[in-house]
Amino acid sequence: MVPVSIVIITKNEADIIPRCIEMARCITDDIVIIDNGSTDETLEIALNYGCRVYKTAWDGYGANKNKGINVAKYNWILSIDADEIPDEELIHSLHTLKLDNPAVVYDIKFRSYCGIKPIRFGSWGRDHHVRLFNRVLVKWSETMVHETLIVPNNKIKRKLNGHLHHYSVKDIIEYNRKSIYYAKLSAKKYFQSGKRVNALKLYVSPVFGFIKNYIFYLGFLDGHEGWDIAKTTLKNTYLKYFYLSKMKNIPNEKKPVKESFAVEYDYLS
Repeated sequence: MVPVSIVIITKNEADIIPRCIEMARCITDDIVIIDNGSTDETLEIALNYGCRVYKTAWDGYGANKNKGINVAKYNWILSIDADEIPDEELIHSLHTLKLDNPAVVYDIKFRSYCGIKPIRFGSWGRDHHVRLFNRVLVKWSETMVHETLIVPNNKIKRKLNGHLHHYSVKDIIEYNRKSIYYAKLSAKKYFQSGKRVNALKLYVSPVFGFIKNYIFYLGFLDGHEGWDIAKTTLKNTYLKYFYLSKMKNIPNEKKPVKESFAVEYDYLS
């Protein structure tokens, strides 16, 4: 086993988490599940696979990922989502690492899917993220959405062979629904950080994003899925700035707001 803890945040992931955990068990003996109120069989599945499961209140993506980091067995953390599945090449790459320098962070390529179709082009086809790091020097930013890793200035970034296979949406209808939800969260995040909207962001940014995604990044080669993804991305960009523009006269909007789906739980060890 690799001396790495895998941290996964979950909510109602019973349909896909078995595949994720099965591959994760080929990497480590420490899989930490931070659950945010699952009502399906997610927790039972995770426990049956020998994961350490913690039920906790929802404080945002970054904050809840940090909760998992804090209870991890090892300092090296592989952060993945329940709908992300490491392939055999990535697992082999992880087993060859020395993990002797905490200043190194590891960048992992993603292979994203719309339903069961792999998306090869557009922004989805170019996706990669730093997901393996040492918690002594690295943590997640504690924002409600689009969390980022806070890394030292002297970090060393290295790429790993293999992929995380990301089954993020079952179809374009689900992607559209998620886009609206994330647009609202992004607007709140922007407002609370003091950002304001202008005509360039509201009208030009969405169109430019569509052209970049569909034309420059060759999204059209993915067929109608490529069109739908580029179109939905345009809509998401427009909506987050549209929602932001509506917040400027709302009093007390800067106060943190608990999301409606957040459920309070006792912390279980």
